Amino acid sequence: MIERSNPNQKHDRLAAFLRTYGLQAHHAEQPDSANLLILDADGAGAPTHLLYMPRSAGTPLPDTTLLTAAVIDFNGIINPLINTLPDTLSFDLSQEPHLRGLSDLIVTESLERRCGGGTIFARLCEVVVVLAIRKAIAAGTVNAGLLAGLAHAELHVSLTAMHEDPARDWQISELAERAGMKRSTFIATFKHVVGQPPAAYLTQWRLSLARAQLRSGRSVKSVAADVGFGSAAAFSRAFSRAYGYAPRFETDIIEYADGRKGPATLNTHRA
Repeated sequence: MIERSNPNQKHDRLAAFLRTYGLQAHHAEQPDSANLLILDADGAGAPTHLLYMPRSAGTPLPDTTLLTAAVIDFNGIINPLINTLPDTLSFDLSQEPHLRGLSDLIVTESLERRCGGGTIFARLCEVVVVLAIRKAIAAGTVNAGLLAGLAHAELHVSLTAMHEDPARDWQISELAERAGMKRSTFIATFKHVVGQPPAAYLTQWRLSLARAQLRSGRSVKSVAADVGFGSAAAFSRAFSRAYGYAPRFETDIIEYADGRKGPATLNTHRA
């Protein structure tokens, strides 16, 4: 018998990402470096629109005035959530009273520069970004991927479970039960919505977490155990297959002239 999750139980779909990849904001001295923009389209000096570009800096909408801008760092290079978000999240603040109120406060703090204003500005921007991503998840997506899985009424429960406890020896039947599905239905639905089988996604998530932990200075052996691999050797093999270089090189990644990314010691003649 399949036991569906309690519909009243809340599953925090963003907690693991915020905990693992962090979220930081600071005032953009140069607007062309910003990826969070608060705009005025009415000329009244008050916020009317908000834009968040997860992966790159953006430019104001035509016929708008830039009121303030921030640089948001959510570890986009290795954060799988950032890579699945739309290029731009755009909000008409007349339709979003909570974002409008926060935007008013952000603009005030950026203009008046009072004691502690920099910290308040940063925290408010971080809250705005979390709300923007939450709205993107709630809206769902027509494309297969992590965002679609997080938006799915049943699958998000199993995804959140994997995110929160990656080292657990997850069985497909257990994940299916959490989603309230039969095993075969779960596998087929997961692959259709997320774009890959559950076991492959779990491995990818574990490796993504490992990259973040390696960049914080932890050893390969400790990271391997923490993210759910049976041994450092098994972890190293999986990591190398996924990224093309050994995990010990993760803290020294550069981009080569041909567009490839890898450690500085990587053979540049390698295909």
